[in-house]
Parts: sequence; C-alpha cells; structure tokens
Amino acid sequence: MSAEPLPTNPMQPPVVHYRPAVPEDVPSIRVVECEAAQRFVSVGLTGIAAARPMDAPFVLKKVGASEVIVAQCDGECVGFVMFAMLRARIYVEALDVVPQHAGRRIGAALLDQVDVRARETGATYVDLSTFRHVPWNTPYYQRLGFSVLEDDELDAALLRIRNLRIARGVDETKRVFMRRVVKPAGHE
Repeated sequence: MSAEPLPTNPMQPPVVHYRPAVPEDVPSIRVVECEAAQRFVSVGLTGIAAARPMDAPFVLKKVGASEVIVAQCDGECVGFVMFAMLRARIYVEALDVVPQHAGRRIGAALLDQVDVRARETGATYVDLSTFRHVPWNTPYYQRLGFSVLEDDELDAALLRIRNLRIARGVDETKRVFMRRVVKPAGHE
C-alpha cells in the first residue's frame, strides 16, 4: 500500500522563503516596488505611487553586491529588502512587500535577514529612514524594535543620505531616521 500525500490546508498561507537576490530577480523586484508604492495613495502620497521604479542597472548592481534579499512565495517574488553597508551598521534603503501579502510579517522577516547579514559582517545597528506619519512606516518599525534618531544623533553618513534625498526633491520634514540594535542569533 503506497502512502498518499497529505492534503494541504487551504486556510494556511503558502510558505515564504528568503534568499539573496539573483540577477533574474531584477524585473520582479521592480514590479514589487511599483505594487507596494500604490499603498501610499491612501495617505495622500500619490507622488510615490506615480514614481518610476528603481533603474534596472542600479538594482542589478545592488544584487551583484549581495545587498538585496527577496521573499518568495510559490516561486514568485513577493517582497524584498535592499540595503547598504555603512561603518559598523547596515542602512536599509528599501523594504517592499506586495499588498496581497501584507500582514504576514514578511517585512519583519526580511529585516531579520538583514540582522543575520549584520551579524556576519560585525555590524551592530540597522538604520533606516521612513515616513513619520504613515501607519505602516514609523509605528510599524517601532513595533519591530527601531527607535527614532533625533537630528543631533545623525552622523555624516546619514546626513549625506538626507542631503541626497533633498537634492532629489524629497520633503525630509515628513521623514525620520530610525535605528535598532542587531538582534542576537536565535532572536529573529
């Protein structure tokens, strides 16, 4: 008598896998970015929703530098985190999850993957910049252990990031830098 496969539970969401991005992920990463940006329409930030995705050569460069991790569900990219190595820390440049998969802790798990990378490189902090009053931004990151950095706590690297965004026309008065200590292994 052969064993039959166990039926899957239709009420249980599909499993999400996390892995470093590969060049073939670049188009999907750009699609995820566009889809995730549509949420900003609901809070009046229509310019974000209308913005073009990151240029493919830039994304490819970040993938080549091992600075992008993707979340995959049923073989499809449903989220990603892009980051940069700074002195003694990692700076999260982008964290996006498609709206259909929001609320499944995919963003939190992607940030946990950044913590793994931080531990591997000896970084002690993870920094990011986000919108101050968007419900799925500052309050979300605070629930994940991030704290707001005051302006006098920003070092030259973070001030450079802020100034580059201002030069691109971003209203930095609506944004805030945040930081959390890298979680120890086993606390993801």
